Amino acid sequence: MDAEITEIATRGATALAGLMVTSAWDRVRPRVAAMFGRRAESVSEALEETRADLVAAQEGDGEAAARSAQGEWEPKLRRLLADDPAMVAELRAILDEFSPAPAPEPGATYITNTISGGSTFNESVIQAGIIHKLER
Repeated sequence: MDAEITEIATRGATALAGLMVTSAWDRVRPRVAAMFGRRAESVSEALEETRADLVAAQEGDGEAAARSAQGEWEPKLRRLLADDPAMVAELRAILDEFSPAPAPEPGATYITNTISGGSTFNESVIQAGIIHKLER
């Protein structure tokens, strides 16, 4: 469950940062804030502060601001999901509704990698179609 929580929290934080600067934000914010229960009002205010930072940064370094927003909200979502696993389904529903996966392009190949067996990995992962051994 820890890997699932980490994956959905990371995906959720990334989606939130992207949605904050879209017209869908007014529908997303109350649903995300409601996930935090009694803290919904303060969470809603915090989400708006993050959104204001993102909007202000769009004319400058928007990518850095988006990474900062993701870094701010990923641990909050992870703690929420760990404390209340029922919220995994709620966050997934929000993501499915507002950040659906793009439709595959005809003839395109999509690859998904899953690394399992632990929660911390300290080695490189290499994805390649063909790896040739160099002869010396």
